[in-house]
Order: sequence, then structure tokens, then C-alpha cells
Amino acid sequence: MNAPDDLMPGRQQLPTRPFTAKKNAGAREWLGLALLALPTILLGLDLTLLHLALPALAMDLRPTSVEALWIVDAYGFMIAGFLVTMGTLGDRIGRRKLLMIGAAAFGVCSLISAYSTSSAMLIAARAALGVAGATLMPSTLALITNMFHEPRQRALAIGVWATMFALGMAAGPLVGGVLLEDYWWGAAFLVALPIVGLVLVAAPFLLPEHHARQQESIDLPSVALSLCGLLPIIYAIKQIAKDGIVATTALALIGGATFMLLFIRRQRRLSNPLLDLDLFSSRAFNVALFVLLVGLMGVGGTMLLVTQYLQLVAGLSPLAAGLQMGGPALAMLVAGISAPLLARRIRPGYLIAGALGFSVIGYLMLAQLAHVSQGITLVTAAFSLVYLGLGTIAALGTDLIVGAAPPNKAGAASALSEMVQEFGLAVGIATLGSLTTAIYRARMADQSQSAMATHIQYAVSDSLAGAKSLSADLPAGVLEQAQAAFITGFSVAAATSAVAIAIVAVLAAITLRHNRVA
Repeated sequence: MNAPDDLMPGRQQLPTRPFTAKKNAGAREWLGLALLALPTILLGLDLTLLHLALPALAMDLRPTSVEALWIVDAYGFMIAGFLVTMGTLGDRIGRRKLLMIGAAAFGVCSLISAYSTSSAMLIAARAALGVAGATLMPSTLALITNMFHEPRQRALAIGVWATMFALGMAAGPLVGGVLLEDYWWGAAFLVALPIVGLVLVAAPFLLPEHHARQQESIDLPSVALSLCGLLPIIYAIKQIAKDGIVATTALALIGGATFMLLFIRRQRRLSNPLLDLDLFSSRAFNVALFVLLVGLMGVGGTMLLVTQYLQLVAGLSPLAAGLQMGGPALAMLVAGISAPLLARRIRPGYLIAGALGFSVIGYLMLAQLAHVSQGITLVTAAFSLVYLGLGTIAALGTDLIVGAAPPNKAGAASALSEMVQEFGLAVGIATLGSLTTAIYRARMADQSQSAMATHIQYAVSDSLAGAKSLSADLPAGVLEQAQAAFITGFSVAAATSAVAIAIVAVLAAITLRHNRVA
């Protein structure tokens, strides 16, 4: 790693990782990495597993369009809200201990989610699942920094870890499709149980325990301030997507921003803060965080729209739609494994920019969907290019972030890395999903004046899923009109993503051109 630059005034420079002993990892460490890959894949699966299950779930629980969005992204939002707290908690009480506690809680919450009987119950269970997931993510990544001390091995291990998380995201629709072929939608959550069991049994034998040298207690006022800052902002994003900016959302934004400022002020005054702001003194750290945030926003929203297109427009079964995601998953896997190896010869800034360039091409291809009669091949090829960028930024961005932090802050740095990814996914689902919904509703507004029954008018004008669920009761041509409206919204969302990712690619090429990952 190069020394951090652009230091903040009045802040002490962060050291680069001071590994003095660069002992190569042995068989136990690599087996431990394989074990850590399991909860990592599981976390990725849970982010996207419901994308293909959503139509079946909607037929059973009948959520509104806003409830459906909450069911999908309550999990990611709660992870984002609690990651900083859990990352620091793992540094204090032990990273392996927190991993095992979180795994047990994740299993219980998955069981509750599987047997939820209402939309509200499922949203609450998914939120609790997110809190449990927040304990797993920083623990797995921080333990890797304890197990792999040699820089190139550490970079490869982090690349494998990041790839497993992204692979879980990519495999979610496929696993969901396979399960829904023979089981009900709740079976998607039961996948967690055998993985949790294996982690609880094997972790004491394969994973080291690690505590920070200083064992100060968690600053509870900082925890409260962070939650009071993040959660109102999250709420405001959701409500703005639904109703635009109204008094309640404006108050939530102002209140959340105020609490975040108080949180930052308190961290500057504490000798052992919940979040060490010195981490932000590295330009590579900050830019890598921003690249992950924007990159995952595009992927999160687009994946939801792709899976809906394959089922609700192309008419594929859950299994067939899931199989269509195999190509993108393979592209992401190749990128995630090869990127750390290529970064030994090519600067990561150029690699990230090049990979994001492929993603831009993919988004632009999706933006042409409204002009294509048979779009399944186009969607699959385009999304493969998007995932090529995802695998690269997940692997290289994560190592740049963790590599900028000293070992005793690895949990906090890992938490920040995961927080921006989870927050990016959730915000992407909310913003791109809501943009598509807004365009859909605008194009279907005339259905409110039709001769259909009131509940059918509402379902048709609310969402394509609502129109599809009542397709047998719709007049001729209405479903086709609804599908065309959805495709228009999807195309606009994809074009918006292309512009944002192109800007991020240029930023990465310029600001990270002097940095290396190992």
C-alpha cells in the first residue's frame, strides 16, 4: 500500500498495515477461509433470494408495492445501520465469538421469516435478520486479516471473500428458482439452517480468536446517536420513493442529519470512539468506499428489475429465470478471483475503471430494452457485463479499504466496507425500483378511469406484479400495456445507472492510479 495522502487537518496520519511477520498461511488458515465463505455466501444469498420469490410471495401475503420493497430491502438497511456498532463490538469482545453469536441469531430469524403469516411479520423478521447479519459480515472479513499476514495471500483471501459474497448475491435468484419449483416461498429462508449449524460446530476448531489490545467498553451514547442518525435517513429515503418530499420525510432527513453530526462530533472527542475517524484520512480508503457505494446502488436496483422482467414480462418460471442468472454469476466469479492476481501487475485504479467501463456498456444495453422484441438474451448478456464490474470492485475495493487500516481497527474498517455495500444495495433497490414504479404509474394512470372494478384498477395502476396477479380478470391489451410501461421505467433506470457508473469509473482511474493492493 502507498502511504495515505490528503490528510485531514489536525488529524494524525494512519499507518499502513504494520505486518512485520509475513508468515505464509497454512492448511488451517485456508480451511478457515472456506468456512468463512459459507456465512459470506449466505449473506449475499439473503440479499437477492427473494427477488425471484417476490411474485409467489405477493400471491400469498398480498403486500402493497411499498411493503414489497420493504420486504426486499429491510434486511440490507438494518445491516447498514448496525454494521459500525457490530464491527467495533467484534474488535472488543472477540471476532470469533461475535461470529458464532450472530450465526445462531441468524438461524432463528431465518426460521421466523420462513413461517411469516403477514407482510408486517415478514418485514419485522427481515429487519431482525439484518441485525443478525450485521454481526457476521465484519467478523468474517476481520478474521481474514488475522489469518493471512502475507500481503499477496491476504489480497487473494479478501478477493475470494468478496467474490463469495457477490456470488451469493448472484446465486440468490438461481437458488430461489430451484426452491420455488417444488416448495413454497418460505423455503428460501431455510437454506440458512445447515450453514449456521456447520459454522457453529467448526468455528472453534478452524478460526482464531482475536480481541483488540485495549478492552474498553462500547460507548452506548455513540451507538444510540449512530442509529438515530442512520435510521431516520433510511426511513426518509423509503418515504420519498413512495410520496415524494413531504413534511414527515423532511423532518426525518433533518433529524437524521443532526444526529449524524452529533455522532461525528462525539467520535472526535472520545479517546476510544465507536468509529475512528482517522480511517478517513486515506484518500484510497474514501474513494474505494465511494466506488463500492455507487457500484452496488446500480447492481442492487438493476438485479431486482432484471428478475422481475424475466418473470413478469418474459414469462419465465422461477427456475428458468434463475438459470438465466448463471452467466452473470460466472462473469462475476471470474472477475472477483482474477482481479487480485491482475492487480499485482496493473494498478487497481485502472482495473476498477476498466471493469466499470464494461458495466457501463451493460447498463446502456439494458437502456435499449424498450426497442427489442425478444429481450431475454440482451438482458442476460448486459447483466453479465454489469456483474463483471461488480466482481472487480468488490475484490479490489474491499482490500484497499481494509489495507488502509491498522490491524486493531480491521473490524471497524471491515464494517465500513460492508456498510456502504449493503447501504448501496438497499438504496439502489429503493431509488431505481421507485424510479421504475413512478414511470410505470405515470404511464398507467389512465387505468384509474377505466370500467374495471376498483380493486383491479388499483392493482393495475400500482405495479406490474399487481397487474400480473389479476391477469385473468383484465381486459384485452391491459397486461401488455402494463408490461410496456414497466420496460420503459426499466430502461430509464438503466440509463441513469450508466451515467453514474461512468462518472465513478473516471474518478477511480484518476484518484487510485498511484495505489496498489499489495
